Amino acid sequence: MPSIQMRLSVNGHRHELELDIRVSLLDCLREHLALTGTKKGCDQGACGACTVLLDGERVNSCLVLAAQCADAEITTIEGIGGAMREAFVRHDALQCGYCTPGQICSAVAMLAEYEAGVPSAVGAPSLTDAEIRERLAGNLCRCGAYNGIVAAVREVAG
Repeated sequence: MPSIQMRLSVNGHRHELELDIRVSLLDCLREHLALTGTKKGCDQGACGACTVLLDGERVNSCLVLAAQCADAEITTIEGIGGAMREAFVRHDALQCGYCTPGQICSAVAMLAEYEAGVPSAVGAPSLTDAEIRERLAGNLCRCGAYNGIVAAVREVAG
């Protein structure tokens, strides 16, 4: 197996790793760095359970090779604290909790995108419930906690 020596910066910590060049970021986080908050759902980029932030932008970590991330800052659910996590609990924005780490990472990045003026398909001038739902459409919740998720995001957005 071809391998590569690399440095990854995850949640503000530098890691020296030797990885097979085919290892996904998701598998690297879970299997090599023991950061198991990021979940493996579909392993095809369709569900969003593996969402992490790569230089502040949300990505499906199952679709990104770890080797592509050597010069980036990766933020996982373990590196996100505060308001969004607390709002998810307050609004019962989780049922089984499996998708929650990806939902929270996506919500944090989505608010930053909105504040930066990144357009969406809805294109609402304010952060309406429809706008929040559209911007989080890449993250699925099989338990149907969407109303709580939208309420949590709305609370944090102010």
